[in-house]
Amino acid sequence: MKSYLLLVSLFLAGNTAFSQDSISYQPNKFNQFKEVPLPAIGSNPANGWLFGIAPSATWRMGDPSTTHLSNLVGNFLYTTKKQWIFSSRSTIFLNEDDWILVGDWRYFITSQPTYGLGSRAPNEFAENPLQQGVYWGEQQMDFSWIRFYETVLKRVGDSKFYLGVGYHLDVYSKIESFIDTELPSELNFSHDYYNQQLGFNTDKYTISGLTFNAIMENRDVAVSPYEKNFALVSYKVNPSFLGSEQSSSTLLLDYRHYFNLSEKRKRHLIALWGFGNFLVSGNMPYMGLPSIGYDMFGRGGRGYAQGRFRGESMAYSEAEYRFPLQKNKETFGGTVFLNAASFSSRTTNEKLFTNLNPGYGLGIRFMINKENRTTITADYGFGQKGNSGFYLNINETF
Repeated sequence: MKSYLLLVSLFLAGNTAFSQDSISYQPNKFNQFKEVPLPAIGSNPANGWLFGIAPSATWRMGDPSTTHLSNLVGNFLYTTKKQWIFSSRSTIFLNEDDWILVGDWRYFITSQPTYGLGSRAPNEFAENPLQQGVYWGEQQMDFSWIRFYETVLKRVGDSKFYLGVGYHLDVYSKIESFIDTELPSELNFSHDYYNQQLGFNTDKYTISGLTFNAIMENRDVAVSPYEKNFALVSYKVNPSFLGSEQSSSTLLLDYRHYFNLSEKRKRHLIALWGFGNFLVSGNMPYMGLPSIGYDMFGRGGRGYAQGRFRGESMAYSEAEYRFPLQKNKETFGGTVFLNAASFSSRTTNEKLFTNLNPGYGLGIRFMINKENRTTITADYGFGQKGNSGFYLNINETF
């Protein structure tokens, strides 16, 4: 389900799709508009290998000296786990960066294992000693997922701060839990038991809400930063009158900071990331709960498959050391990283930070466009209890 992150062009010569040629500004026109349908390939533990096309477009909505480059990426992918993934993501900067429009649209026909709630959920399928009559450990789930997210943000004066609102819709349907062995009739799957206890359907549910957002965008280049920082605070309300099964609210916090270790080689740096997602009020259906790898761009939790851990609240942190591999060129780079996550669960009486799930690993970087720092990333991560995974992506993890 990280598909929208896993796109790597097979045509490395297609750098022109991301180029920023010197073109004079013409008002009321899309400047430097470039559209390229790129064959794509990617990999991660949740999807296996992904194949398809990734049409992309870049353009400017204003004067290049005062307006960031806008971009749109579409994904049309099939995976080795027999999943279909269709998505469109866009970040559009209007003239002089006065407004930002952020879109995230998806339609997935997919599958994913779940393991139960909290940081203690094991790999092995067994009866949960904390919940009699309920399984935890690996349980497969098939489902369809529709997402429609649109956010509008207004710049505050001439600052790096933006305020805005958004509409967020998630519809999960055709949900089916199963295992490869026979299930005793008196025991329940984690997903089904949780939803039944809180009054949600087990085969279909909707989360529909409004977000109130504050952003500080201070990175030099968002896709592969060398310096400065980024912050996001997003409070989301999901009232039943907008279509949610039950009313609820959540709070999302995201902060990233980049420390240069060399003024001459700014690619030599330490990157830090802190991320939290908390259920503030009400109840959320199972798939809507905070889960590892479900950050906005699905990059968290290397060393574990997406959805490996889930709970009512989560806290996540990561540190990454990035460095060039060539003395005078920026084409090749490397990284080592360390992360940790913690999840709370009211159903298993587990509090946040009681247990931690660490991960670590290393990776290689290949920069295919130096102007925009468009980079192919290949990482291998290791988690606890035999969890591991290979991650092939486009651009830096965070």
